[in-house]
Amino acid sequence: MTDPAGRHGTENGGTAGGGDLGGRKLPILLIFGGGVFLLDVVTKWIVQQTLPLGRSVEVLGDVFRLTHIMNPGAAFGLHIGEHSRLVFILLTICALLFLGGMYWYAARRDYLRLVAVSLLVGGALGNLLDRVRFPEGVVDFLDVGFGTMRWPVFNVADMGITVGAVLLAVSIWQEEREVHRSEDGVDEKAARSPSS
Repeated sequence: MTDPAGRHGTENGGTAGGGDLGGRKLPILLIFGGGVFLLDVVTKWIVQQTLPLGRSVEVLGDVFRLTHIMNPGAAFGLHIGEHSRLVFILLTICALLFLGGMYWYAARRDYLRLVAVSLLVGGALGNLLDRVRFPEGVVDFLDVGFGTMRWPVFNVADMGITVGAVLLAVSIWQEEREVHRSEDGVDEKAARSPSS
């Protein structure tokens, strides 16, 4: 039997109905999600205390700099106009509710999905805190590139969201492979069994 997330059933250590946050699942959320959130908050605070807004400091020459900016949009500079703050706050809350459901229903042994969702939650909470606290937007400071060819300035929360999204995509891909493999096995077994 599989749970609503499509992963392993109870016989593989999963929970068919989800839950069990007090077991193996909660520590993963606290370590990865909490770790990203805490690191994001601490690094942003250090930047705000030590680097004036708009200033840039070279760390590895021009390739990696610390540039203190306030980003009114989403991750990596995405912006949708004057109401970006409210829109992204609402979208983040909706995303967190969805991720919470995904985490709840994920099997206990589906570590890749649990880590992926935890990273997404930690990153989303980090940027949500900024949007609630600062009308100007999110604190960004990681600046990489070459000369004028630069990636949009980002932060630790953005990194957690990006890595989490990649891991979640891999988890879903693996799940689909397992489903197709199971279906192929059932079809092959049915083809071999004598007709009644």
